[in-house]
Order: sequence, then structure tokens, then C-alpha cells
Amino acid sequence: MKTYKAYLIDLDGTLYKGNEVIPGAADFIKGLNTYDIPHLYVTNNSTKSPEDVVQKLTAMGIQAQPSEVVTSAMATADYISAEKPDATIYMIGDTGLRTALTDKGLTVKDDIHVDYVVIGLDDQITYEKLTKATLAVQQGATFISTNKDPSIPKEQGFLPGNGSLTSVVTVSSKVAPTFIGKPEIPIMQKALDILQLEKSDVAMIGDLYDTDIMSGINIGIDTIHVQTGVTTEAEAMSKNVPPTYSIKDLTVLLNEIKKGK
Repeated sequence: MKTYKAYLIDLDGTLYKGNEVIPGAADFIKGLNTYDIPHLYVTNNSTKSPEDVVQKLTAMGIQAQPSEVVTSAMATADYISAEKPDATIYMIGDTGLRTALTDKGLTVKDDIHVDYVVIGLDDQITYEKLTKATLAVQQGATFISTNKDPSIPKEQGFLPGNGSLTSVVTVSSKVAPTFIGKPEIPIMQKALDILQLEKSDVAMIGDLYDTDIMSGINIGIDTIHVQTGVTTEAEAMSKNVPPTYSIKDLTVLLNEIKKGK
């Protein structure tokens, strides 16, 4: 099994499940830090800031820094800022998304006369919010969604994800959005821009084929499927484009890295 100069790492299903750390995850990250191997945590969760992500990881005994976190909210803010640095935005989402947008100097307004509509996961979603977003898109605002995940795993089961919320505005406005998060290119490009390495030197690690593994395939890097989350080994390896590797857990990869040192 090949080892790499850097890794992009999914969170839920890869390092933890809900509020429980997956066995071997903390040791894997400790190993990466010990061997000075760059790594970034790449997440579609637009509700949390990098500091929030680090706080959760630290509480689980996983070493992390805010500079190592790439969220779909951050990638969305970068994407819009590159297109229109002084853009006005009608936003559906949580504080993580709002902070990412305003930190880039973008203006969030409670108004349907804006340059962009941005939708991220919002557990306080209302009919009024969806109505304003729909009207703004109908009036010509560029439609952006942080990620297309149709559901999110919670203790109760699979709950509506941001893709489900986004679909309401898509159907109502008859306009399809540009998605930013995994498995799309923008969030992965942001991560690679941070690393500044050749694609052949970077691998994406994750449990879910449709988001994590496809994000690596779409950007053209190797992929490592871990059998600790949603997608089984049989499911992953039966795809038309399977992951480069499928491993039981991160302990397997850490042992391979140790062999090369």
C-alpha cells in the first residue's frame, strides 16, 4: 500500500461516529503529527467554524489546529469572493456559514435583492426563509449551496440534510445551484491549494463513497476508503470507479506509514 506526503481526512464515520471517537483515529492523527505529515480535515458541515471542529476533536483526544480545517462554508466564501469580492448575499444557514462569508468581506442581507443566495444546513429553517431564497433566485441572484448531502446521520436516524433543504428552492425557482462541498471540485481545490503539493502526493480518506471517495476521484487524487462508517467494503469496491484502497480502519494506514519511516 502506497503512503503519501499529505492526507485529506473526512470526519464523521472516519475519525468519529456522532460523539464517539473511532478506535485508532486519535493514534493515527498523533502519528501524522509525530512524522510531520501534513493533513487537513475536510468537512461538508457548514454550521461549524474551524474552532468549533477543533474543540470537538480535542475533546475526543484528537490533536488538531483550526488551520487544518476546511469546511464547505469556507470554500463557499472563497468561491463567491473570487467571483465578486463585494457581493451581497441572502443566506440560509448557521453561524459557521455566516462567519465564513463575513470574514471574506461579503455582505449578508435579509433582502431578496442580492447578488447571491447561499444555502447551508439550518436547523431553524422556516417557510419564510425558503420563500425569500426562492424569490431572490427568481429575480436573478446566483444560487449556491454548500453541499448536496440529502441526509445527515444523527442518534435518532438519518435527518434531512442540506441537499434536502436546497431542493425546495431548486424545485420552486426552477434553478439548479452550484454545489461547493464534497464531492464537488471547489472544496477539494481549496484544500489542495493549502497543501501546495502534487496531486500524486495526496490522498483523500473517508468512509462514504458518494461524498468522500468521489471527491478524491473528481479532483484526480488517490482515495482510501475506511470501513468504519456508512459505505461497506463490498459496496465501495463494486463501484465503476472503486477507491484506490479500502482498509479496515486507520490503524492499518498508520502501520503502513510506520513501515516507511
